[in-house]
Parts: sequence; structure tokens; C-alpha cells
Amino acid sequence: MSRSLKKGPYINQKLLKKLGKLKIGDKTAVKTWDRACTITPEMVGFILAVHNGRTHISILITEEMVGHRLGEFSPTRKFIKHGGKKQKEAEQKAQEAEKKKVETAKVKITK
Repeated sequence: MSRSLKKGPYINQKLLKKLGKLKIGDKTAVKTWDRACTITPEMVGFILAVHNGRTHISILITEEMVGHRLGEFSPTRKFIKHGGKKQKEAEQKAQEAEKKKVETAKVKITK
């Protein structure tokens, strides 16, 4: 459920103050636990370390991220591939196909 248009986006004012003290392009990461904070144009160019429940994940804020939430760029769950016999067979076929592509490329280069 989204936030009311009347209220506007949620922006952490303390976080903006911390970023205001830094220079754009500074390598220091500002730690934050506020995953619900919306990314604003003033944050572009800074590095934020967003907490995912276990560790802080460093994120370089770019123009494409404006309007999104900080939590979207700090995943909380680690995906481990789906397993099984069919999955292994599919991976082996993909590896064999890739090897054939490499071999054909080598043959073309040598000719």
C-alpha cells in the first residue's frame, strides 16, 4: 500500500543532514537502517550503507534510483537456485552449448 499523496514521500531528515555535510563523490558510506526512506535527487552521487537485517550493503545512488525506496536495493533474502535432477541436466546442456560456441569462435579466429 502506497503512502498518501497528501502526505508526500517519506524522507529521513537526519539522513539528509548527514549527506549535506559530505561532498558529492565522497567514498565514505553513510550507514542507515531506514529502508523505507524514498531516494531524492539530493542523494544522487553518495554512497549509502543500507541495513538488510544482518549486514550493511553499500549502494551508490544514481539518477535512475530517484523515487524508489532504499530497501529495494538491499535484498533481505539470499536466493539459492532451485535444485533437482532436471535443473542439473539443464545446466549441463547450457555449459556444453557454451563450450561449443567458444570452440567455433576459436576456429573462426584461426582461419
